[in-house]
Amino acid sequence: MFLITLLIFTVLTSGYILLATRQHFKKSFTRRLWVVVMVGTIFWEVSTEIYVFIHFQPAFGNATVLSNATMAGFVAINAAKVVLIGFLLLNDAFRLTLWPFQSLKNRKTVPLESRRKFITNSGLILAAIPFSGLIYGAIAGKYNFKVWQHKLDFDSLPNAFKGMRIAQLSDIHIGSFDDPLAVREGLDKLMRFQPDLILFTGDLVNNLASEADEYVALFKETLHAPYGKYAVLGNHDYGEYAQWTNEEDKISNQLEIQKRYHQMGFKLLNNAAVSISKGSDSIALVGVENWGSGRFPKYGDYNKAVSGIDSEAFTIVMSHDPDHWEHKILKHKKRAHLTLSGHTHGSQMGVEIPGWIKWSPVQYRYKRWAGIYEEYGQILHVNRGFGFIGYPGRIGIWPEITILDLI
Repeated sequence: MFLITLLIFTVLTSGYILLATRQHFKKSFTRRLWVVVMVGTIFWEVSTEIYVFIHFQPAFGNATVLSNATMAGFVAINAAKVVLIGFLLLNDAFRLTLWPFQSLKNRKTVPLESRRKFITNSGLILAAIPFSGLIYGAIAGKYNFKVWQHKLDFDSLPNAFKGMRIAQLSDIHIGSFDDPLAVREGLDKLMRFQPDLILFTGDLVNNLASEADEYVALFKETLHAPYGKYAVLGNHDYGEYAQWTNEEDKISNQLEIQKRYHQMGFKLLNNAAVSISKGSDSIALVGVENWGSGRFPKYGDYNKAVSGIDSEAFTIVMSHDPDHWEHKILKHKKRAHLTLSGHTHGSQMGVEIPGWIKWSPVQYRYKRWAGIYEEYGQILHVNRGFGFIGYPGRIGIWPEITILDLI
């Protein structure tokens, strides 16, 4: 039913664009060419929607170059359509408003036609901006790994850990990848910083454990650190967005996902903590299962995770969803000096110029969506994500590798 509704909507909106613009082109050849383009676009959209609907059911992966290209084109065309239809509706409103005056004698039709043509031209030009931007993001943006390096100063950090380097990854969404060589380049970029500790804050897959099979060896062999590799589960690591015939299959898939973490060399901390020692000093590393506000899974149990930790210990917490920090961690009696999260992806699009502007649509959902935040003497870092999901690309908010130097 959803697919039928989507197809009807596509034909109606594209048909409206064709009817509203065909007379805009004065030359007969240009008009015929535009009709051919629009009819071809309608056919392509319908074919794409059927393909995407079938391909991405029931679990949104594994992606291929073709499926990602198809999805990118689908998103780009529909974003352009939204912009263009907005201008065409404005043009129609302008025409209907002036229609009663069209029957008057000696009316000045040329300025009116000129204004309507200007509105349509503006729509066509501005519609090209999101279209080209989304295509660029899918071609060049999705593997444009950016390293964000921060120095974090903690008075309470044990001396032996001064200068410790932590690498953080988050939101790999491995089933969305279509280029293993590009992924390897990203991991190699991380390893050039020679981290002491590698922490992964969840969402290894989109839904299925099998998504990770092609990349298990790559992550195991490429990522290594003297103090280990640790991880927590993200909301996608429970398989809750797939369609399952029974609960047993869902649970089996979830256990297989955890197995893939271990095969990659990550030690999962499911509401648990470990002590990391260096000389005579130690710090506590805490991992909490996913806990998100609203509709997101709430498996995290922070009380359980920190139950065995000394209240004076310097503590690093891994928790996938940054909302968990505000709701459960920030004012807890056991202090989390540093919390690492991800989840937001920075919406995979936005404008970010350090020191000038930092904007993304996701900020209207999450107060803390990318970078460093500090409250009550505690620090939260939100990673923008290593991978992507849904729209197979990134614009302005590039895939992130985080390097944190403790000083």
